[in-house]
Amino acid sequence: MSSPYRSLHDSYVSNKGRSTSCVTLGVVLGCLIVLGILLAIAVLERPKPPKDHETLPKDGGANFSTDQCSMALVESIPQHVKYNDNATLGIPLEQVWKDLISMATDQVEVVSFYWTLTGEDINVNSSSDIPGKDILRELEALPSRNVSVRVVTSVPTVRTNSTDLKILKQKGVHVREVNFGRLMKGVLHTKFWIVDRKHVFIGSANMDWRALTQVKELGVVIYNCSSVAEDLHKIFQSYWVMGESNSSLPRPWPSNYDTDINKHHPLLVEADNVSSSIYLSASPPSFCPPSRTQDLEAILSIISEAEHYVDVAVMEYFPTTRFEKPLRYWTFIDDAIRMAAFERKIKIRMLISCGRDSDPAMLPFLKSLASMDSPHHQISIQVKLYIVPVGNQTDIPYSRVNHNKYMVTDKVAYIGTSNWSGDYFVTTAGVGLVISQHAPHPEWKTKALQHQLRVVFDRDWNSKFAVHLADLGHHPDCALST
Repeated sequence: MSSPYRSLHDSYVSNKGRSTSCVTLGVVLGCLIVLGILLAIAVLERPKPPKDHETLPKDGGANFSTDQCSMALVESIPQHVKYNDNATLGIPLEQVWKDLISMATDQVEVVSFYWTLTGEDINVNSSSDIPGKDILRELEALPSRNVSVRVVTSVPTVRTNSTDLKILKQKGVHVREVNFGRLMKGVLHTKFWIVDRKHVFIGSANMDWRALTQVKELGVVIYNCSSVAEDLHKIFQSYWVMGESNSSLPRPWPSNYDTDINKHHPLLVEADNVSSSIYLSASPPSFCPPSRTQDLEAILSIISEAEHYVDVAVMEYFPTTRFEKPLRYWTFIDDAIRMAAFERKIKIRMLISCGRDSDPAMLPFLKSLASMDSPHHQISIQVKLYIVPVGNQTDIPYSRVNHNKYMVTDKVAYIGTSNWSGDYFVTTAGVGLVISQHAPHPEWKTKALQHQLRVVFDRDWNSKFAVHLADLGHHPDCALST
Protein backbone atom coordinates (compact mmCIF):
# COMPACT_ATOMS: atom_id res chain seq x y z
CA MET A 1 0.00 0.00 0.00
CA SER A 2 2.98 2.30 0.38
CA SER A 3 4.81 4.08 -2.38
CA PRO A 4 8.60 3.71 -2.86
CA TYR A 5 10.81 6.27 -1.15
CA ARG A 6 14.42 6.60 -0.06
CA SER A 7 15.97 6.48 3.40
CA LEU A 8 19.44 7.28 4.78
CA HIS A 9 21.87 5.17 6.73
CA ASP A 10 24.73 7.64 7.04
CA SER A 11 25.63 6.37 10.48
CA TYR A 12 26.55 3.01 8.97
CA VAL A 13 28.91 4.65 6.53
CA SER A 14 30.49 6.81 9.23
CA ASN A 15 31.46 3.69 11.16
CA LYS A 16 33.15 1.93 8.23
CA GLY A 17 36.49 3.55 8.95
CA ARG A 18 36.68 1.89 12.35
CA SER A 19 37.01 -1.54 10.75
CA THR A 20 40.67 -0.99 9.75
CA SER A 21 42.00 -1.02 13.29
CA CYS A 22 40.05 -4.19 13.99
CA VAL A 23 41.67 -5.97 11.07
CA THR A 24 45.16 -4.84 12.03
CA LEU A 25 44.60 -6.35 15.47
CA GLY A 26 43.60 -9.56 13.78
CA VAL A 27 40.58 -9.95 15.99
CA VAL A 28 38.08 -10.65 13.26
CA LEU A 29 35.35 -11.96 15.48
CA GLY A 30 35.71 -9.09 17.90
CA CYS A 31 35.60 -6.67 14.99
CA LEU A 32 32.31 -8.06 13.79
CA ILE A 33 30.82 -7.81 17.25
CA VAL A 34 32.00 -4.20 17.65
CA LEU A 35 30.65 -3.21 14.26
CA GLY A 36 27.32 -4.85 15.09
CA ILE A 37 27.08 -2.88 18.31
CA LEU A 38 28.07 0.36 16.56
CA LEU A 39 25.45 -0.20 13.88
CA ALA A 40 22.77 -0.94 16.47
CA ILE A 41 23.65 2.23 18.37
CA ALA A 42 23.67 4.24 15.15
CA VAL A 43 20.23 3.06 14.08
CA LEU A 44 18.74 3.62 17.51
CA GLU A 45 20.55 6.91 18.04
CA ARG A 46 18.30 9.61 19.44
CA PRO A 47 18.71 13.32 19.94
CA LYS A 48 20.50 14.15 23.18
CA PRO A 49 18.10 14.86 26.06
CA PRO A 50 17.52 18.46 27.08
CA LYS A 51 19.76 19.64 29.90
CA ASP A 52 17.27 21.96 31.51
CA HIS A 53 14.63 19.44 32.54
CA GLU A 54 14.16 15.81 33.43
CA THR A 55 12.85 13.60 30.63
CA LEU A 56 11.61 10.76 32.84
CA PRO A 57 9.86 10.68 36.21
CA LYS A 58 12.39 10.32 39.02
CA ASP A 59 10.42 7.89 41.13
CA GLY A 60 10.26 5.10 38.53
CA GLY A 61 7.33 2.71 38.21
CA ALA A 62 4.07 3.19 36.39
CA ASN A 63 1.55 5.98 35.91
CA PHE A 64 -1.92 5.33 37.31
CA SER A 65 -4.96 6.62 35.44
CA THR A 66 -8.38 7.40 36.83
CA ASP A 67 -9.84 7.34 33.31
CA GLN A 68 -12.55 4.80 32.61
CA CYS A 69 -10.70 3.53 29.56
CA SER A 70 -12.42 0.90 27.45
CA MET A 71 -10.89 -0.62 24.36
CA ALA A 72 -11.95 -2.90 21.55
CA LEU A 73 -10.46 -4.56 18.51
CA VAL A 74 -11.43 -3.01 15.17
CA GLU A 75 -11.39 -4.82 11.84
CA SER A 76 -12.28 -4.36 8.22
CA ILE A 77 -12.97 -7.62 6.41
CA PRO A 78 -12.93 -7.31 2.59
CA GLN A 79 -16.15 -7.98 0.73
CA HIS A 80 -16.62 -11.64 -0.21
CA VAL A 81 -14.20 -12.86 2.49
CA LYS A 82 -16.27 -15.18 4.68
CA TYR A 83 -15.33 -16.87 7.95
CA ASN A 84 -17.21 -19.53 9.88
CA ASP A 85 -20.39 -18.33 11.56
CA ASN A 86 -18.87 -18.63 15.05
CA ALA A 87 -15.65 -16.77 14.16
CA THR A 88 -14.52 -13.86 16.35
CA LEU A 89 -14.56 -10.52 14.51
CA GLY A 90 -13.53 -7.06 15.59
CA ILE A 91 -15.95 -4.13 15.51
CA PRO A 92 -16.33 -3.02 11.85
CA LEU A 93 -13.99 -0.14 10.98
CA GLU A 94 -16.77 1.83 9.25
CA GLN A 95 -18.89 1.67 12.40
CA VAL A 96 -16.04 2.85 14.63
CA TRP A 97 -15.16 5.80 12.40
CA LYS A 98 -18.82 6.87 12.21
CA ASP A 99 -19.21 6.51 15.96
CA LEU A 100 -16.15 8.66 16.59
CA ILE A 101 -17.47 11.35 14.26
CA SER A 102 -20.93 11.32 15.83
CA MET A 103 -19.64 11.60 19.40
CA ALA A 104 -17.24 14.48 18.64
CA THR A 105 -18.19 17.70 20.42
CA ASP A 106 -15.00 19.76 20.35
CA GLN A 107 -12.12 18.54 18.18
CA VAL A 108 -11.18 15.77 15.76
CA GLU A 109 -7.55 15.18 14.74
CA VAL A 110 -6.74 12.67 11.99
CA VAL A 111 -3.40 11.46 10.66
CA SER A 112 -3.28 9.39 7.48
CA PHE A 113 -0.57 8.56 4.96
CA TYR A 114 -2.94 9.55 2.13
CA TRP A 115 -6.64 10.25 1.39
CA THR A 116 -8.77 8.54 -1.27
CA LEU A 117 -12.30 8.19 0.10
CA THR A 118 -14.07 8.02 -3.28
CA GLY A 119 -13.66 5.75 -6.29
CA GLU A 120 -13.23 8.76 -8.54
CA ASP A 121 -9.99 9.52 -6.70
CA ILE A 122 -8.38 6.53 -8.43
CA ASN A 123 -10.55 6.41 -11.58
CA VAL A 124 -12.57 3.43 -10.36
CA ASN A 125 -16.34 3.07 -10.58
CA SER A 126 -17.37 0.73 -7.78
CA SER A 127 -20.34 0.71 -5.42
CA SER A 128 -17.95 -0.50 -2.72
CA ASP A 129 -16.75 3.11 -2.30
CA ILE A 130 -20.10 4.15 -0.77
CA PRO A 131 -18.88 3.79 2.86
CA GLY A 132 -15.87 5.97 2.01
CA LYS A 133 -18.10 8.66 0.53
CA ASP A 134 -20.28 8.53 3.65
CA ILE A 135 -17.26 9.04 5.92
CA LEU A 136 -16.10 12.00 3.80
CA ARG A 137 -19.55 13.65 4.01
CA GLU A 138 -19.68 13.21 7.78
CA LEU A 139 -16.21 14.69 8.21
CA GLU A 140 -17.21 17.63 5.99
CA ALA A 141 -20.15 18.35 8.28
CA LEU A 142 -18.13 18.58 11.49
CA PRO A 143 -17.13 22.28 11.22
CA SER A 144 -20.80 23.20 10.80
CA ARG A 145 -21.35 21.52 14.20
CA ASN A 146 -18.63 23.78 15.67
CA VAL A 147 -16.22 20.84 15.86
CA SER A 148 -12.66 21.79 14.97
CA VAL A 149 -11.02 19.35 12.56
CA ARG A 150 -7.28 19.13 11.94
CA VAL A 151 -5.80 16.73 9.41
CA VAL A 152 -2.16 15.78 8.86
CA THR A 153 -1.05 13.80 5.83
CA SER A 154 2.14 13.05 3.94
CA VAL A 155 3.19 15.11 0.95
CA PRO A 156 1.91 12.89 -1.88
CA THR A 157 4.43 10.45 -3.35
CA VAL A 158 2.00 9.20 -6.01
CA ARG A 159 -0.31 11.45 -7.98
CA THR A 160 -4.04 10.69 -7.77
CA ASN A 161 -7.19 12.59 -8.62
CA SER A 162 -8.12 12.82 -4.94
CA THR A 163 -10.10 15.92 -4.06
CA ASP A 164 -10.84 14.86 -0.47
CA LEU A 165 -8.58 17.36 1.23
CA LYS A 166 -9.59 20.20 -1.08
CA ILE A 167 -13.23 19.54 -0.23
CA LEU A 168 -12.48 19.35 3.48
CA LYS A 169 -10.55 22.64 3.36
CA GLN A 170 -13.53 24.33 1.68
CA LYS A 171 -15.71 23.16 4.57
CA GLY A 172 -13.37 24.62 7.20
CA VAL A 173 -11.09 21.69 7.97
CA HIS A 174 -7.46 22.61 8.72
CA VAL A 175 -5.02 20.51 6.67
CA ARG A 176 -1.25 20.23 6.73
CA GLU A 177 1.03 18.09 4.59
CA VAL A 178 4.35 16.98 6.09
CA ASN A 179 7.22 16.81 3.63
CA PHE A 180 8.95 13.79 5.10
CA GLY A 181 10.97 13.46 1.92
CA ARG A 182 12.65 16.77 2.72
CA LEU A 183 12.92 16.15 6.46
CA MET A 184 13.84 12.47 6.58
CA LYS A 185 13.89 10.98 3.06
CA GLY A 186 10.81 8.99 4.08
CA VAL A 187 7.04 9.38 4.39
CA LEU A 188 4.47 9.96 7.11
CA HIS A 189 2.98 6.46 7.25
CA THR A 190 1.06 6.94 10.52
CA LYS A 191 -2.69 6.33 10.83
CA PHE A 192 -4.67 7.45 13.87
CA TRP A 193 -7.62 9.53 15.13
CA ILE A 194 -7.98 11.59 18.32
CA VAL A 195 -11.48 12.79 19.26
CA ASP A 196 -12.10 15.39 21.98
CA ARG A 197 -8.71 14.47 23.50
CA LYS A 198 -10.26 11.36 25.07
CA HIS A 199 -11.10 8.84 22.33
CA VAL A 200 -8.45 7.25 20.08
CA PHE A 201 -8.23 4.99 17.04
CA ILE A 202 -4.88 3.49 15.94
CA GLY A 203 -4.46 0.91 13.22
CA SER A 204 -3.43 -0.08 9.73
CA ALA A 205 -6.19 1.78 7.87
CA ASN A 206 -5.55 4.90 5.81
CA MET A 207 -8.36 7.29 4.91
CA ASP A 208 -9.17 5.17 1.87
CA TRP A 209 -12.51 3.71 0.79
CA ARG A 210 -10.70 0.46 0.03
CA ALA A 211 -9.77 0.21 3.72
CA LEU A 212 -13.50 -0.09 4.46
CA THR A 213 -14.50 -2.67 1.85
CA GLN A 214 -11.57 -4.05 -0.17
CA VAL A 215 -8.58 -4.34 2.20
CA LYS A 216 -8.25 -6.34 5.41
CA GLU A 217 -7.38 -3.90 8.22
CA LEU A 218 -6.91 -4.13 11.97
CA GLY A 219 -6.76 -1.53 14.71
CA VAL A 220 -7.88 -0.64 18.20
CA VAL A 221 -10.32 1.96 19.48
CA ILE A 222 -9.97 3.33 23.02
CA TYR A 223 -12.82 5.32 24.55
CA ASN A 224 -12.78 7.70 27.53
CA CYS A 225 -9.03 7.55 27.97
CA SER A 226 -7.74 11.11 28.10
CA SER A 227 -4.30 10.02 29.34
CA VAL A 228 -3.62 8.03 26.15
CA ALA A 229 -5.31 10.65 23.96
CA GLU A 230 -3.23 13.50 25.39
CA ASP A 231 -0.06 11.48 24.92
CA LEU A 232 -0.95 10.65 21.32
CA HIS A 233 -1.75 14.33 20.78
CA LYS A 234 1.90 15.15 21.47
CA ILE A 235 2.83 12.97 18.49
CA PHE A 236 0.12 14.64 16.41
CA GLN A 237 1.43 18.05 17.38
CA SER A 238 4.96 17.09 16.32
CA TYR A 239 3.59 16.31 12.85
CA TRP A 240 1.52 19.49 12.82
CA VAL A 241 4.47 21.80 13.46
CA MET A 242 6.57 19.89 10.92
CA GLY A 243 3.81 20.58 8.39
CA GLU A 244 4.82 24.24 8.29
CA SER A 245 6.55 25.16 5.05
CA ASN A 246 9.80 26.29 6.68
CA SER A 247 9.96 23.59 9.35
CA SER A 248 13.16 21.93 10.50
CA LEU A 249 13.64 19.11 12.97
CA PRO A 250 14.34 20.41 16.48
CA ARG A 251 17.32 18.89 18.29
CA PRO A 252 16.26 18.29 20.96
CA TRP A 253 12.47 18.48 20.90
CA PRO A 254 11.11 21.07 23.37
CA SER A 255 10.01 19.77 26.75
CA ASN A 256 6.30 19.98 25.92
CA TYR A 257 6.76 16.96 23.61
CA ASP A 258 8.16 14.80 26.41
CA THR A 259 6.03 12.00 27.80
CA ASP A 260 5.61 10.39 31.20
CA ILE A 261 4.24 7.24 29.52
CA ASN A 262 6.66 4.76 27.98
CA LYS A 263 7.96 1.20 28.29
CA HIS A 264 9.53 1.89 31.68
CA HIS A 265 6.61 3.99 32.96
CA PRO A 266 3.43 2.58 31.38
CA LEU A 267 -0.04 3.86 32.07
CA LEU A 268 -2.00 1.54 34.36
CA VAL A 269 -5.75 1.38 33.85
CA GLU A 270 -8.37 -0.67 35.69
CA ALA A 271 -11.73 -1.24 34.00
CA ASP A 272 -14.27 -4.09 34.09
CA ASN A 273 -11.97 -6.18 36.29
CA VAL A 274 -9.23 -6.00 33.63
CA SER A 275 -5.88 -4.40 34.50
CA SER A 276 -4.13 -2.87 31.49
CA SER A 277 -0.59 -1.53 31.15
CA ILE A 278 -0.37 0.79 28.13
CA TYR A 279 2.19 2.89 26.30
CA LEU A 280 2.71 4.39 22.85
CA SER A 281 5.79 3.87 20.72
CA ALA A 282 6.83 5.91 17.71
CA SER A 283 9.26 6.24 14.81
CA PRO A 284 11.50 7.58 13.37
CA PRO A 285 14.05 8.20 16.16
CA SER A 286 14.50 11.85 15.19
CA PHE A 287 10.80 12.46 15.93
CA CYS A 288 11.06 10.88 19.39
CA PRO A 289 12.05 12.91 22.42
CA PRO A 290 14.28 10.85 24.74
CA SER A 291 11.33 9.94 26.95
CA ARG A 292 9.36 8.32 24.09
CA THR A 293 9.87 4.60 23.49
CA GLN A 294 10.90 4.09 19.88
CA ASP A 295 8.87 1.65 17.79
CA LEU A 296 11.83 -0.61 17.13
CA GLU A 297 12.71 -0.67 20.83
CA ALA A 298 9.15 -1.72 21.64
CA ILE A 299 9.09 -4.53 19.09
CA LEU A 300 12.49 -5.91 20.09
CA SER A 301 11.65 -5.82 23.80
CA ILE A 302 8.30 -7.53 23.21
CA ILE A 303 9.98 -10.38 21.33
CA SER A 304 12.76 -10.69 23.92
CA GLU A 305 10.33 -10.78 26.85
CA ALA A 306 7.99 -13.43 25.42
CA GLU A 307 8.09 -16.71 27.33
CA HIS A 308 6.00 -19.07 25.20
CA TYR A 309 4.92 -17.71 21.83
CA VAL A 310 5.19 -14.78 19.41
CA ASP A 311 2.52 -14.38 16.71
CA VAL A 312 3.17 -11.75 14.04
CA ALA A 313 0.81 -10.53 11.30
CA VAL A 314 2.26 -7.93 8.93
CA MET A 315 1.73 -7.03 5.30
CA GLU A 316 5.44 -6.95 4.43
CA TYR A 317 8.45 -8.51 6.14
CA PHE A 318 11.97 -7.68 4.94
CA PRO A 319 15.22 -7.89 6.96
CA THR A 320 16.48 -5.12 4.68
CA THR A 321 15.73 -1.56 3.81
CA ARG A 322 13.25 -1.25 0.96
CA PHE A 323 13.44 2.20 -0.55
CA GLU A 324 16.91 3.68 -0.06
CA LYS A 325 19.57 3.17 -2.71
CA PRO A 326 21.60 1.08 -2.33
CA LEU A 327 19.49 -1.31 -0.28
CA ARG A 328 21.00 -2.39 3.02
CA TYR A 329 20.74 -5.50 5.13
CA TRP A 330 18.78 -4.63 8.31
CA THR A 331 18.34 -7.61 10.60
CA PHE A 332 17.41 -6.31 14.05
CA ILE A 333 13.88 -7.80 14.08
CA ASP A 334 14.92 -10.89 12.11
CA ASP A 335 17.76 -11.60 14.54
CA ALA A 336 15.44 -11.16 17.53
CA ILE A 337 12.96 -13.66 16.08
CA ARG A 338 15.65 -16.24 15.31
CA MET A 339 17.26 -15.84 18.73
CA ALA A 340 13.91 -16.24 20.49
CA ALA A 341 13.20 -19.45 18.60
CA PHE A 342 16.70 -20.90 18.85
CA GLU A 343 17.85 -19.87 22.32
CA ARG A 344 14.62 -19.67 24.32
CA LYS A 345 12.50 -22.15 22.32
CA ILE A 346 9.75 -19.57 21.77
CA LYS A 347 7.11 -20.72 19.28
CA ILE A 348 7.03 -18.29 16.37
CA ARG A 349 4.19 -17.93 13.87
CA MET A 350 4.52 -15.42 11.03
CA LEU A 351 1.42 -14.55 9.00
CA ILE A 352 2.55 -12.45 6.04
CA SER A 353 0.30 -10.94 3.41
CA CYS A 354 0.48 -11.93 -0.22
CA GLY A 355 -1.46 -10.12 -2.91
CA ARG A 356 -1.11 -9.24 -6.57
CA ASP A 357 1.17 -6.29 -5.72
CA SER A 358 3.42 -8.07 -3.20
CA ASP A 359 7.14 -8.00 -3.89
CA PRO A 360 8.46 -11.51 -4.76
CA ALA A 361 11.83 -10.48 -3.28
CA MET A 362 10.27 -11.15 0.13
CA LEU A 363 10.01 -14.89 -0.48
CA PRO A 364 13.67 -15.91 0.09
CA PHE A 365 13.70 -14.19 3.49
CA LEU A 366 10.51 -15.96 4.53
CA LYS A 367 11.86 -19.30 3.33
CA SER A 368 15.03 -18.69 5.32
CA LEU A 369 13.01 -18.15 8.49
CA ALA A 370 10.84 -21.20 7.83
CA SER A 371 13.90 -23.36 7.16
CA MET A 372 14.89 -23.02 10.83
CA ASP A 373 11.78 -24.93 11.92
CA SER A 374 13.02 -28.15 13.51
CA PRO A 375 10.75 -30.04 15.92
CA HIS A 376 13.63 -32.43 16.68
CA HIS A 377 15.64 -29.50 18.05
CA GLN A 378 12.58 -27.79 19.60
CA ILE A 379 12.85 -24.89 17.18
CA SER A 380 9.45 -23.71 16.01
CA ILE A 381 9.19 -21.06 13.29
CA GLN A 382 6.17 -21.42 11.03
CA VAL A 383 5.39 -19.06 8.16
CA LYS A 384 2.11 -18.74 6.29
CA LEU A 385 0.90 -16.36 3.59
CA TYR A 386 -2.56 -14.81 3.95
CA ILE A 387 -4.15 -14.46 0.51
CA VAL A 388 -7.33 -12.42 0.04
CA PRO A 389 -9.31 -13.80 -2.94
CA VAL A 390 -9.52 -11.21 -5.71
CA GLY A 391 -12.61 -12.59 -7.41
CA ASN A 392 -14.22 -10.06 -9.73
CA GLN A 393 -12.48 -7.08 -8.05
CA THR A 394 -9.56 -7.06 -10.52
CA ASP A 395 -10.24 -3.46 -11.59
CA ILE A 396 -9.48 -2.04 -8.12
CA PRO A 397 -5.73 -1.38 -7.72
CA TYR A 398 -3.86 -1.94 -4.44
CA SER A 399 -6.69 -3.87 -2.88
CA ARG A 400 -7.56 -7.42 -1.83
CA VAL A 401 -4.68 -7.59 0.61
CA ASN A 402 -4.17 -8.22 4.33
CA HIS A 403 -2.85 -4.85 5.54
CA ASN A 404 -2.56 -5.83 9.25
CA LYS A 405 0.45 -4.79 11.35
CA TYR A 406 0.34 -6.40 14.78
CA MET A 407 1.97 -8.87 17.13
CA VAL A 408 0.65 -10.79 20.12
CA THR A 409 2.65 -12.79 22.66
CA ASP A 410 1.88 -14.48 25.96
CA LYS A 411 2.79 -11.15 27.57
CA VAL A 412 1.76 -8.30 25.27
CA ALA A 413 -0.46 -7.11 22.41
CA TYR A 414 1.12 -4.71 19.92
CA ILE A 415 -0.87 -2.89 17.23
CA GLY A 416 1.12 -0.68 14.87
CA THR A 417 1.01 1.27 11.62
CA SER A 418 4.30 0.14 10.04
CA ASN A 419 5.38 -2.71 7.83
CA TRP A 420 8.40 -4.62 9.10
CA SER A 421 11.40 -3.45 7.10
CA GLY A 422 14.22 -1.08 7.94
CA ASP A 423 12.93 2.16 6.46
CA TYR A 424 9.79 2.15 8.59
CA PHE A 425 11.86 2.34 11.77
CA VAL A 426 14.67 4.63 10.58
CA THR A 427 13.18 7.36 8.36
CA THR A 428 9.41 6.87 8.32
CA ALA A 429 6.73 8.06 10.75
CA GLY A 430 4.64 5.43 12.51
CA VAL A 431 3.15 4.65 15.91
CA GLY A 432 2.45 1.55 17.94
CA LEU A 433 0.19 0.79 20.89
CA VAL A 434 1.54 -1.70 23.42
CA ILE A 435 -0.90 -3.29 25.86
CA SER A 436 -0.28 -5.89 28.58
CA GLN A 437 -3.34 -7.11 30.45
CA HIS A 438 -4.31 -9.22 33.44
CA ALA A 439 -7.79 -10.39 34.40
CA PRO A 440 -9.67 -13.30 35.99
CA HIS A 441 -10.44 -16.04 33.47
CA PRO A 442 -14.08 -15.03 32.66
CA GLU A 443 -13.15 -11.40 32.01
CA TRP A 444 -9.98 -12.45 30.15
CA LYS A 445 -12.01 -14.41 27.61
CA THR A 446 -14.68 -11.76 27.14
CA LYS A 447 -13.10 -8.36 27.77
CA ALA A 448 -9.32 -8.52 27.36
CA LEU A 449 -8.13 -7.06 24.05
CA GLN A 450 -4.92 -9.08 24.32
CA HIS A 451 -6.97 -12.29 24.30
CA GLN A 452 -9.18 -11.04 21.45
CA LEU A 453 -6.11 -10.36 19.32
CA ARG A 454 -4.78 -13.89 19.87
CA VAL A 455 -8.16 -15.33 18.92
CA VAL A 456 -8.22 -13.24 15.73
CA PHE A 457 -4.71 -14.41 14.86
CA ASP A 458 -5.73 -18.04 15.40
CA ARG A 459 -8.82 -17.47 13.26
CA ASP A 460 -6.73 -16.17 10.36
CA TRP A 461 -3.92 -18.71 10.84
CA ASN A 462 -6.36 -21.63 10.65
CA SER A 463 -8.52 -20.14 7.88
CA LYS A 464 -8.62 -21.26 4.26
CA PHE A 465 -6.96 -17.96 3.34
CA ALA A 466 -3.67 -18.85 5.10
CA VAL A 467 -1.28 -21.08 3.13
CA HIS A 468 1.97 -22.62 4.36
CA LEU A 469 4.96 -21.62 2.24
CA ALA A 470 5.59 -25.26 1.38
CA ASP A 471 2.03 -25.64 0.07
CA LEU A 472 1.89 -22.43 -1.94
CA GLY A 473 2.49 -23.66 -5.48
CA HIS A 474 0.86 -21.46 -8.12
CA HIS A 475 -1.76 -19.05 -6.82
CA PRO A 476 -3.15 -16.38 -9.17
CA ASP A 477 -3.85 -13.93 -6.33
CA CYS A 478 -0.35 -14.12 -4.78
CA ALA A 479 2.67 -12.56 -6.50
CA LEU A 480 5.03 -14.69 -4.40
CA SER A 481 3.72 -17.95 -5.83
CA THR A 482 5.53 -19.82 -8.59
